[in-house]
Amino acid sequence: MTETTSSAAAWPSREGEIVAALDKRLIVLVGMMGAGKSTIGRRLAARLRLPFFDADTEIETAHRMSIPEIFERFGEPYFRDGEVRVIARLLDGGPAVLAPGGGALTRGETRQRIQDKAVSIWLKADADVILRRVRRGRTDRPLLQTADPAATLDRLIAEREPVYRNADLTVWSRDLPHEKIVEECVEALHVYLCGPATVTPQDAPI
Repeated sequence: MTETTSSAAAWPSREGEIVAALDKRLIVLVGMMGAGKSTIGRRLAARLRLPFFDADTEIETAHRMSIPEIFERFGEPYFRDGEVRVIARLLDGGPAVLAPGGGALTRGETRQRIQDKAVSIWLKADADVILRRVRRGRTDRPLLQTADPAATLDRLIAEREPVYRNADLTVWSRDLPHEKIVEECVEALHVYLCGPATVTPQDAPI
């Protein structure tokens, strides 16, 4: 029994039950840029007492350069090849919460590894929410360096959402307090991994 699983067994709560049921699997948050994968992922990992990994950060650390620099110097295919390797390594590392980049699931081998070694949650967000978030956040996203970022985003959503729909769970990412979205993730994970809550005789209505 791993240390994480052992501590989860002594942690009588929904969170402990989720971690115990995961065993060696990861929780992988998928979705478009701006969906909140890193922001929600960090809070979800803290809630579950698991490590958190941002795949883009891991790639930047390995290359000692930023994602835009990698795109500019080597191109997107090179970046995607490295992304596949980094995500494969992280998926072999035991229970954690992982936030891959929005385009990571365009590679079939990554989709298969996530299916085999993780529980996936699609953080689904409307296009206008995503665009508003990316405009007020990072301005260096390589795929949005176009004459019409809104049209580019619509195209990427149309291309990627059919893949995201295959996630085990879907949680809507809205402009609500982050902890509300985290709570919805916890609820969905608990039902998926542990089954719906049952009413005990003392809890049953009289």
